[in-house]
Amino acid sequence: MKNILIIFSIASGLVSTLLAQHQPLDAFPKAAEDQSRFVIRVPEADDEFAFKVELIIGKTVPTDGVNRHFFAGKVEEKDLKGWGYSYFEMKELGPMAGTLMKPLPGGKQVDTFVAVNSQLPLQRYNSRMPIVVYVPKGAEVRYRIWKAGKETNAAQE
Repeated sequence: MKNILIIFSIASGLVSTLLAQHQPLDAFPKAAEDQSRFVIRVPEADDEFAFKVELIIGKTVPTDGVNRHFFAGKVEEKDLKGWGYSYFEMKELGPMAGTLMKPLPGGKQVDTFVAVNSQLPLQRYNSRMPIVVYVPKGAEVRYRIWKAGKETNAAQE
């Protein structure tokens, strides 16, 4: 019986050491040579079901400051086989398009963050698991945290 307790305590110590060394990012692939990997970690919250995360992918480019612009691009959610996690990947940043208002004469260019025109759903807020996004080099990943109010409204029948 004493030997079983010793073996059990050694095994418990090894398992806890291995779990402590495992980082959630170890499961995700490294970024390809032409890509960057962005990791979003949200802080712990009392009611994480009341929050959602909006992903915004884009690039800061010089614009005329008058027109609205967007990049074409497709963002895919991919499963991390065998782990039950997912990540997001955008293979290429498409061409930039925008409205065609004529800027004022002598107007200066301004650096503007131009987002990709991709309709990603709001993501689950989970402080225990990072959101991992792969984008082409030079692209940026930003995010917004949305919080639901306590008030609800009844729908009409």
